[in-house]
Amino acid sequence: MMATCRTCGRLSEETAEILSLCRTCIREADEQTLAWLRAIHARSRQEFGLPAAPPSVADGIECPLCRNRCRIPLGGRGYCGVRRNEGGNLEGGSSSGAAVSWHHDPLPTNCVADWVCAGGTGAGYPQWAHERGAEHGYVNLAVFYQACTFNCLFCQNWHYREHSTTSKTRTAAELVEAVTAQTACICFFGGDPTCQLPHALAAARMARKKNRQKILRICWETNGTMDPSLLDAMMALSLESGGCVKFDLKALGAKVHYALTGADNARTLENFVAAAMYIPKRPQPPPLVASTLLVPGYIDAKEVKAIASFIARLDPNIPYALLAFHGDFLMTDLPPTSCEQAEECLEAAEAAGLKRVRLGNVHILRQEK
Repeated sequence: MMATCRTCGRLSEETAEILSLCRTCIREADEQTLAWLRAIHARSRQEFGLPAAPPSVADGIECPLCRNRCRIPLGGRGYCGVRRNEGGNLEGGSSSGAAVSWHHDPLPTNCVADWVCAGGTGAGYPQWAHERGAEHGYVNLAVFYQACTFNCLFCQNWHYREHSTTSKTRTAAELVEAVTAQTACICFFGGDPTCQLPHALAAARMARKKNRQKILRICWETNGTMDPSLLDAMMALSLESGGCVKFDLKALGAKVHYALTGADNARTLENFVAAAMYIPKRPQPPPLVASTLLVPGYIDAKEVKAIASFIARLDPNIPYALLAFHGDFLMTDLPPTSCEQAEECLEAAEAAGLKRVRLGNVHILRQEK
């Protein structure tokens, strides 16, 4: 499917119709173009009953969990949809109730970090892994939080939006009951765990305390927008348990990042720098992993090289996974990542100085005609 860039008029199958802008014109966006992007994101949230932008009411209650710093009016919801001002009290996402679901995945599983983590490789055996290689006969407890601090137009788990404001909540104690004798790790993801971190942190601590005699790694997949104090708590749990924190670095350029996610990336980058400071405390298995989705037409080799250079300046041994894209949510018109794009991005990441780079989801890649 072809779409035309509203600024330069270029027709391409790698221009998403929802944006109607090519990456070059996004990178050079003026205020009028940025206003166009803000309107797109606002409209995309309306049908799900989510605030068009982070609320900022003078007499509202401030939510401290993430970069949005919503000031939520009485009876209103935060940008994520789950944090609420009920009678002057901040509710939602606490240990007493979160919009969350979970299931067990047999190990080794399709994880962003499976090529470097204890469960996928045996790194850290015998302290943090059951086997010298990939663990078999064990499971990962995959915990999905039905809310997010971003508004990614390509979200591959977008269906949570249909239930984020109406889902039955579950307590942290209920989640802990799902930990079995075969559970070797818990991974908190979503959506994003950020907007319900009080629940996730409580559950992780309870699970570790209840299972203190067994290997139980705590891992996270996140966009990295949490308050820095919460990042410290996440890193501490991962370090002591043999787990890791996986940052999804969607773009380095602020305008491209906003176009795709409806949010800026300043907090994400700041938190990634802070997380990298923990690496010397436990270099193996790696406590910090990064990934980027190779969105055709928008995340090119130039963008990947910028991200990889940022990572390499912190530590060239930080594992970096480049993930093939398939169209979803409001960007179903984009084709899958091409083999050419993937190879160019892989070479760019390695040229930037990273020593551990991997291409994931290779089965999705399309061959150029």
